[in-house]
Amino acid sequence: MKKALIIIGAAIALIAIAAFVFRAPLQFALFSFMIQPAESFADTEPPPAPDYANADHWAALPEREDLADVTPNEAVQDNQAEAEVDVFFIHPTTFYEGSGWNQDLTDEATNHITDHAVMRNQASVFNSCCRVYAPRYRQATLYSFFDREGGGQDAIDFAYEDVARAFRHYLDHYNQGRPFILAGHSQGGLHVDTLLRQEMLGSPEAERMVAAYPVGYYLSSDNGFPVCESAEQTGCQATWNAVSPAAEPYGEVADPICVNPLTWRADGAYADFSANLGAVNFGFGDEEVPPPTAFEPGIADAQCIDGALIVSEVRSEHYPPFTPGDTDYHIYDYNFFHMNLRANAEARTQAFLEAQAAASDPIDEG
Repeated sequence: MKKALIIIGAAIALIAIAAFVFRAPLQFALFSFMIQPAESFADTEPPPAPDYANADHWAALPEREDLADVTPNEAVQDNQAEAEVDVFFIHPTTFYEGSGWNQDLTDEATNHITDHAVMRNQASVFNSCCRVYAPRYRQATLYSFFDREGGGQDAIDFAYEDVARAFRHYLDHYNQGRPFILAGHSQGGLHVDTLLRQEMLGSPEAERMVAAYPVGYYLSSDNGFPVCESAEQTGCQATWNAVSPAAEPYGEVADPICVNPLTWRADGAYADFSANLGAVNFGFGDEEVPPPTAFEPGIADAQCIDGALIVSEVRSEHYPPFTPGDTDYHIYDYNFFHMNLRANAEARTQAFLEAQAAASDPIDEG
């Protein structure tokens, strides 16, 4: 029964992702009706709060085996045991039900999606440079983003409070003064942006931030941190939203950030397929090891145009659209550029550590 529920939850998740990302009007209206919470946010009793001293309330921790430990091939190592830098990773929306506005952390089906789809396909990209910390949190249901005025924003703000508490717990109990990366995707990217505004700006911890990757959410550059302009710049932020040339613009941000993950610049220059070091797709099921098609170089090009990352063509059969005619690659924001992002996190980490070492060396006055 438990496995059946998890499978059903995963199937609902795939439908939900497709409905959100590709949102044909009829599909969108039907799905929105299906996942709308029965009560208003104000009338809903929130699920129990997470206890971040409890390892079960983390999707990934560096000292245990979990699905953020996978690598795409034998040449890529999971270096968490030796890493000098951490990553605090905030997962995207994986709660697609109408049972409430925010996830109960005992919801095994949702946690299964978070682990098998997100930890493997997204958080794992940082395991060669960094120790991976990924909290579970009472995430806002997907419907929240369809109804920001009717309770959705309250649910998003409620979810953020868990993220902020998890981050403070990480700083107080795990970080021990080490440099760190902030990263997330979609809802997680939005929460990274809020962390930068409310927790990081002007704080002592900002001096230890290697970089931020609030990927998969259209964001402005007004959170106080510079947009990355080169591959080794530190203390900056990089984000993108991958779409096809046929995609219609969406989002409420007038001038969103777009940093090309093949060039690490925001200048709008085109990057050819040859610049793509490798896409990675670990799948969204129960596989315990990466499938044979996990690593594929050169499958996607990229160019920032009007705040979106345009991918002209996907040269692989292993990244299918969820519905015919789909034009948005939101679900693959990390997958398409896995090896470039992995290499970039390593490069920024190395640049930060070298600068830190140089600053701490005594000045030679002789």
